[in-house]
Amino acid sequence: MCASSRLLGARHGQTGGMDTAKLIESIPPKLWIGGHAVDAENGATFEVRDPSTGKALSRVADASAGDAIKALDAAAGAQKSWGKTPARERGEILRTVFEKITDRADDIAAVMTLEMGKALAESKAEVKYGAEFFRWFAEEAVRIGGRYTPAPAGNGRILVTKVPVGPVLAITPWNFPLAMGTRKIGPALAAGSTIIVKPASETPLTMLFLAQLFAEAGLPDGVLSVLTTSKSSAVSAPLLEDARLRKLTFTGSTEVGRTLVEQSAGGLLRTSMELGGNAPFVVFDDADIDAAVDGAILAKLRNGGEACTAANRFHVANSVREEFTAKLVEKMKTFTLGPGIDPDTKLGPLINADQLSKVQELVDDAVSAGATVALGGEAPGGDGYFYPATVLTNVPANARILKEEVFGPVAPIIGFDTEEEGIDAANDTEFGLASYIYTQGLDRALRVADAIDSGMVGVNRGVISDAAAPFGGVKASGFGREGGSEGIEEYLETKYIALT
Repeated sequence: MCASSRLLGARHGQTGGMDTAKLIESIPPKLWIGGHAVDAENGATFEVRDPSTGKALSRVADASAGDAIKALDAAAGAQKSWGKTPARERGEILRTVFEKITDRADDIAAVMTLEMGKALAESKAEVKYGAEFFRWFAEEAVRIGGRYTPAPAGNGRILVTKVPVGPVLAITPWNFPLAMGTRKIGPALAAGSTIIVKPASETPLTMLFLAQLFAEAGLPDGVLSVLTTSKSSAVSAPLLEDARLRKLTFTGSTEVGRTLVEQSAGGLLRTSMELGGNAPFVVFDDADIDAAVDGAILAKLRNGGEACTAANRFHVANSVREEFTAKLVEKMKTFTLGPGIDPDTKLGPLINADQLSKVQELVDDAVSAGATVALGGEAPGGDGYFYPATVLTNVPANARILKEEVFGPVAPIIGFDTEEEGIDAANDTEFGLASYIYTQGLDRALRVADAIDSGMVGVNRGVISDAAAPFGGVKASGFGREGGSEGIEEYLETKYIALT
């Protein structure tokens, strides 16, 4: 795709009547500690860049270890009273913030697009999805259960209750600046746990915006803190070493997740890890090919491919591979590059130069190993971190793109003959987060879904995320679940009381 496609109606000052500069200026570029916007203790700041231009969008406070301890002081100080706050009151605050997010949806979407790059339509979809975690967990707050039974020996009674796990540290990634926070904050607050959120340095503004909405909703001081920083380990390390912290939840790469688990071991913290993915998209010979292509577009190009659940490799039955490939190429051709803030853009930039370089490196490696470029395949150059929708065919088994998470709009296609070969190919990875299968046979759908090693399986659908469903993986994709009735359990401890 030519570089000129990126010039599509670019607007950097206003869009849809919205003054984006004033919107960014309305967000206090400070830390949020103890219910207040405060400067970093050393006065340090760092730049937040617009991926569509590579230029500075804002400067925000750069937290230090001292700021982290202040946030934990606030969280620990508020834990007892917040844990005793009636569940209905906790739920009502979450519900109020859900409504505030809904009311400010356009503003929040614009902020996300400006700092992360995704197309505005994608950001609007994330606002709806992210807000839903607050509505869901507002309802779950009043459904925290327990049990009461006589002891089998007849010598007493067993009372089991659930209590808040305690102060939580949540480390969130840049690809879903709102939703990756709300699906941790929602269950933590519903359970009665205070929480400190450290958003990615690339996308801190959305979480600072959210903190203001919580203040407006009447959340008590100290229950939620937001630490923006360019020095992630310098901020997280002292928190993980402090005995007052009782829970760590992280979404990000497997490499970083392993390090955090090791660091949390000293304090025997409860941990939830939502890590990397390498999702297979398996199309069997009996699939509805048009439906499979539509699902592939959703699974591959949602969020520009920068999603841990994104389809990373396409295993297509050889008998339908040519038809599937041709139709996928035609669909992906329609995804025009441009600044995400332009309403006409369908595919925004990648997050930064490093990610752009990685995507190009994986494509080049596949091509050098013998893959054929059916569409795209080369960054257009110029300002911003743009990469076109790309389809690779005849991808050899030794290509790195089949083993590594591409996190970009690239679809490598590989053929197979038998059902067993398709399953084996899908499972040929250390990861196990999401997978997708297309078949019109119910027996085959259930059989294959059972055989694939992943925490989530989409059957004849390209989007599987739902606030009401448990999200999480197996193997190197981590452990723990977010969302669904299972999600709140991650923020609760079980207490047994023996009665006579």
